[in-house]
Amino acid sequence: MEDAGIIELLFVRSERAIAELAGKYGAGCRRIAGNILGDARDVEECVNDTYLGVWNAVPPRRPDPLRAYVYRVARNLAVKRYHRNTAQKRGGYDVVLDELEECLAGSGLPEEQLEARELTALLDAFLDGLPADDRVLFVRRYWYADRIQDLAGRMNTTPNNLYVRLHRIREKLKTYLIKEGIEL
Repeated sequence: MEDAGIIELLFVRSERAIAELAGKYGAGCRRIAGNILGDARDVEECVNDTYLGVWNAVPPRRPDPLRAYVYRVARNLAVKRYHRNTAQKRGGYDVVLDELEECLAGSGLPEEQLEARELTALLDAFLDGLPADDRVLFVRRYWYADRIQDLAGRMNTTPNNLYVRLHRIREKLKTYLIKEGIEL
């Protein structure tokens, strides 16, 4: 079923919309949540919460594209659950965040929300300037939290090559942000 049809089912509150979401985007949601959480039960709860979140949000919203919206909901819920689960522990997703820390450090205080929006715009501009394969690598690693080994297989290269490429991309990002006036 096309996304417009799923959105219409959500607007008329048909339970079939959930089945269509699950059929079309369930595997992607599970992959995203699995990359962040690792625990199968947490992943399934997160995916179910994603469907509920979309169910509750779509009327009045009409997300376009639906896929990006559903995946963003899944990712945000997985990150929330991850932080709740690991409040006193470190591991998995923290490694991904640590890689970006030197480029995007911040405390998240309310007065920094405007800076966060500006930083988002700068990050978007930086990504637009990257070659397509580097942009995909960056997003897959730092947004979807894909494992280096999985990315290496997907990109037909070695994990070591990807570590080097990611390091170079982070260095470019750091240089770009400093040039744009962001103090690190």
